Amino acid sequence: MKKLPPITIGVGDRFGLEGEAQLRAVMAIRERGVDAAPVWNKSFREHSLVGTRPEDVRAEADAAVAALGWNGPYFVDADHIRLSNVDAFTAASDFFTIDVADAIGKPVPEGDCEEFAARHADLVGEHRLDGLDAPVVVTRQLLASVAAKYLAAAREAGKVYRRIVERRGGDDFATEVSMDETSDPQRPAELLAILAALADEGVPLQTIAPKFSGEFHKGVEYVGDPALFGAEFDSDVAVVAFAVRAFGLPPNLKLSVHSGSDKFAIYPCIARSIRRRGTGVHIKTAGTTWLEEVAGLAASGGDGLALAKRICLEALPRLDELTAPYAAVLSIDRTRLPSADEIASWDSRTFVGRLVHDDSCPLYSPDFRQFVHISYSVAAGLGAVFTDAVKANGATVGEFVTRNLLERHLALLAVRD
Repeated sequence: MKKLPPITIGVGDRFGLEGEAQLRAVMAIRERGVDAAPVWNKSFREHSLVGTRPEDVRAEADAAVAALGWNGPYFVDADHIRLSNVDAFTAASDFFTIDVADAIGKPVPEGDCEEFAARHADLVGEHRLDGLDAPVVVTRQLLASVAAKYLAAAREAGKVYRRIVERRGGDDFATEVSMDETSDPQRPAELLAILAALADEGVPLQTIAPKFSGEFHKGVEYVGDPALFGAEFDSDVAVVAFAVRAFGLPPNLKLSVHSGSDKFAIYPCIARSIRRRGTGVHIKTAGTTWLEEVAGLAASGGDGLALAKRICLEALPRLDELTAPYAAVLSIDRTRLPSADEIASWDSRTFVGRLVHDDSCPLYSPDFRQFVHISYSVAAGLGAVFTDAVKANGATVGEFVTRNLLERHLALLAVRD
């Protein structure tokens, strides 16, 4: 098993051009005392839309590491993979985010839920976990109800994990299981039962992505009560520590926050919890790199600004198509999106002000930012027109990418109360 360090940051890169810019941010935060490691992640959907392969992500990561002389750990994540598409990732990836969303709620054979509850009858009762005011209460009924909802998903995770082992000829990789695509947040007792089910399947997961309260929309701020999130996160950290001891899961098991990009309000909660409990976290910030590429092009002026406008103008009439795959994680108010004429009239300052996530800037528009976030397939359709422009303006674009990842994300994990 390839062991993850405590803090890992998912640095997705739609077009594979910003590996060095991303790694510079990770290297800079290490100098501030946060021992983070980069995880380059890309999903099957993103590969399909952009026309890349998992091997391209591996090449980008290896090239960035070699160019900057990085001597720390780094990983390549097969993001949100399933049994139907995992084979394409097994050679190039060494981190696998197993997505079991389709199996959550699927029925299992009659009697399996009660059998699960009986097997884990020793969990029934009150568990007083370190640092939590209230005990975690587990009942026989709760175990059976969790099994009814999540047992099929845990078994699917086991199938995918074993397929990866078979394809790679061993377990030299890190495993994450995504359980966040469900309607309601899991309570601590439910998360405990889910971890028991995954342990039963022999999945040595090192990160798990539970469902938290609030909304995690793409590329914009967390919507919800940060204090409630903080309490949930800290409770889940305590549950994970208990599950490690109870079920023999990897001792470095930690929580994963999906769609963690731009969720600045919750970063202090995460930082306080992991410092206090001496644990780690995995945060995915995939889409922000693409957004900063567009901002960097716009800031460059001239042809770069013209191309940034072109992408938006071509995306506007395709809004329904572009939003469909992300409907559950968007909050775009279409009445607040700019018109084509408005976009065409913008100078660099206005475009960048609208796009870059800076709440102190009166120009900033979360709606426009989300719109650009889901428009990357338009840029992909432009092929070399887009990638050549990013390379030609590489210095400016790279500054945007590094500054965003470092100052708006990683730096918040270094802040101490």
